[in-house]
Amino acid sequence: MQGAWPLANPFSAVNRAISELRRGAVVLVTGGDGSAALVQAAEYATDESVESLGHATGGTLLLALTARRARVLGLSQAEEGSIALSLPRGFSAGAIRALADPAASLPSAMEAPAQASPGAEGSYWSGAVELARAARLLPAALLAPGHPAMLEGVAKDRDIYRVRARDVHDFRASGGGELQVVGDASVPLADSESTRIVAFRPADGGKEHLAIVIGEPRLDRPVLIRLHSECFTGDLLGSLRCDCGEQLRGAIEAISAEGAGILLYLAQEGRGIGLVNKLRAYDLQDRGADTVEANELLGFDPDERIYRPATEMLRALGVRSVRLMTNNPLKVEALSGAGVTIAERVPHVFASNTHNEAYLETKARKSGHLF
Repeated sequence: MQGAWPLANPFSAVNRAISELRRGAVVLVTGGDGSAALVQAAEYATDESVESLGHATGGTLLLALTARRARVLGLSQAEEGSIALSLPRGFSAGAIRALADPAASLPSAMEAPAQASPGAEGSYWSGAVELARAARLLPAALLAPGHPAMLEGVAKDRDIYRVRARDVHDFRASGGGELQVVGDASVPLADSESTRIVAFRPADGGKEHLAIVIGEPRLDRPVLIRLHSECFTGDLLGSLRCDCGEQLRGAIEAISAEGAGILLYLAQEGRGIGLVNKLRAYDLQDRGADTVEANELLGFDPDERIYRPATEMLRALGVRSVRLMTNNPLKVEALSGAGVTIAERVPHVFASNTHNEAYLETKARKSGHLF
């Protein structure tokens, strides 16, 4: 699997490791502190994989979680980063999955795992949690630590893919790496016939971000723009749980009425946690959690989005100053911090319905959205 052909860059290696994790396979994660572990996404743990990992290293197995998830479980008081739990011998795969997934029931007779030493930035378990996050899986990983040289031998014998924790952290911080334009075509829309779509692919080879360019924006003056995170349920299906579909179509209509502007359609479903985890969050909301609490119960931050790709897209399109259509002050801060001039914040508000009233209220109260 390692192959003779080198990958183009470290982010491509991370993307390969993500693919392995998403199909339930084991990867080797090495830390900058000289540590290493065989890693499997916790939600894929089976009794067979637990036994196999324990046999491969002959040592204690660990479960790495975000500090946020560990606090929810009452297993740690840490507030940031990741922690690792030492699993008692015989700890079941079902219990591992239940610790990772708030929708699962913990076994009544489960022996509580003990917290290991805090995970330093760049450690293998910090990298493992970030890798699960990047894979849009539950941010929890089953670990079989061991001496790096021994684990390298195991990886070679079992054809296990290897990745460095440092590269995973850089990957997450960058949003997938430098963007490249890979497509540009005219696409007349029902609400704006003079439209073209420019596709940007990240260096890791992941999902493309799209710039929907309406009319001919004047680059010598602030350009009306909207940053829109993809939302399958709202944009395509017309879900009433959010206001995303209305925001998307309303932005296109508003930009068309203005005569020109740009909508950036960003590949960061569910505030960056992915569609499956968004559906898990919906289930938790139906059980009584609000939208912020649901993300935290899953082990995520309330908002996992990264706006570096948006700033790169604007630069590539020659945009330096914008009139930003948003209710979210974090978007204003993110673009301003990256050197984009915000000439004006343009409110982008739509009427609530009985299904999204609580969602919008939570965004205003807990996330500072301006309505």
